[in-house]
Amino acid sequence: MDLHLRGKTAVVVASSQGLGRAVAEELLKEGAKVVISGRDEAKLQKVANELREYGSVEYHQTDITKPDDIKSLMDLAVQKFGTIDILVNNAGGPPAGSFEEISDEDWQHSFELNLLSYIRLIREALPYLKEHGGKIINIASSSIKEPIPGLILSNTFRTGIVGLTKTLSQEFARFNILINTVAPGKIATDRVKHLDQFNADKLGLSREEVESNSKKAIPLTRYGQPEEFAKVVVFLASEANSYMTGSSFLVDGGMVKSI
Repeated sequence: MDLHLRGKTAVVVASSQGLGRAVAEELLKEGAKVVISGRDEAKLQKVANELREYGSVEYHQTDITKPDDIKSLMDLAVQKFGTIDILVNNAGGPPAGSFEEISDEDWQHSFELNLLSYIRLIREALPYLKEHGGKIINIASSSIKEPIPGLILSNTFRTGIVGLTKTLSQEFARFNILINTVAPGKIATDRVKHLDQFNADKLGLSREEVESNSKKAIPLTRYGQPEEFAKVVVFLASEANSYMTGSSFLVDGGMVKSI
């Protein structure tokens, strides 16, 4: 299937590693031009050089809790590639912890990182997307369907992303802008390793034991690979998706049991 991504410009946020990097790579393989971003400039430069094997890549050091950084990111994309066709919103996960362990500062930072940043990113990209239509993909977590114990910040703000996405799908439809949420389950990334270690420390187990138990709870009995997740995002960002908007898609190996 031709996804008709050749020549399209995509901004992929938080893409120096993990899911973001995998999405950037798959978009490049389909012919898109990609701007990657992250807070570590040295890492970004290294990743950009590696990804240029597949196509045109630019990078911008960006702290997505800072509005000026977000504006500069979009300005760079337009300066280098002429416009923005695709925005993939992504952010590092908030700290683990129960309600009584989380401070006001934790709540505020997670709000700014995991929800307000998406709002600001969309706002800055919107003028370009309105010109000719486009796609917005908001990366969240399986916690949008089933709260994860010990992740109250994620459970709260990732769900907010779903409300934002559904609302904007109605507001933006007249501009032919399609916006969807994609929610990873247990994907083999450093974030999942960190959470497995957090749970292992609490339970007095090894990380390997926690990982083994987690896999038993997944019908496919394994963690997903970043490229498996990325292919779903790329499809939704492509011209092959012409009629799905405002929806949430789980990529979790069947882990979440809710209907």
